[in-house]
Amino acid sequence: MLKLYGGARSRASIAQWYLEELEIPYEFVKLDMQAGEHRQPEYLAINPIGKVPAIVDGDFQLWESGAILLYLADKYGKSAHSPEEQAQLAQWVLFANATLGPGIFGEENREREMPNLMTVLNGIFEHQPFLLGNEFTVADVAVGSILSYIPILLKLDLSPYPAVLNYMKQISERPAFKISIGGRK
Repeated sequence: MLKLYGGARSRASIAQWYLEELEIPYEFVKLDMQAGEHRQPEYLAINPIGKVPAIVDGDFQLWESGAILLYLADKYGKSAHSPEEQAQLAQWVLFANATLGPGIFGEENREREMPNLMTVLNGIFEHQPFLLGNEFTVADVAVGSILSYIPILLKLDLSPYPAVLNYMKQISERPAFKISIGGRK
């Protein structure tokens, strides 16, 4: 059975959300980060950086939330994607981790970056329910998780972006979201 390693209030909830969406059986291995379990040799053999999340799927080990999402989409996703579609999925997963997250959660970047990022996303969600159209994908898990952390961690005013707020409400109602990120509140 696939194992997902994470800690309380960690990015492991992003991978957990997608595992729940895919309905893949998995074991959540909760590490006590305060006690340093993520720095013990057993875990460092899985992720030498000592961060979470990480997964073990049979003999395969992987860390970094974005890489985990893309792996799960490729291996367990319910629809086949062309190379172009896979590239679009990767684009949004990388955008979430490399651009959206730092643009919102980096105080030094927020004032400059957030209005542009949120305006672009708002424009997309004004015309379609999900990032790539009518189908919920791993891209929505990646971007949606970052957006969902805003009210949990920052309490920023998102009223200028009503389509983003509607998107956040829509994804927060998904049963898999409620089990993972939604259970963190």
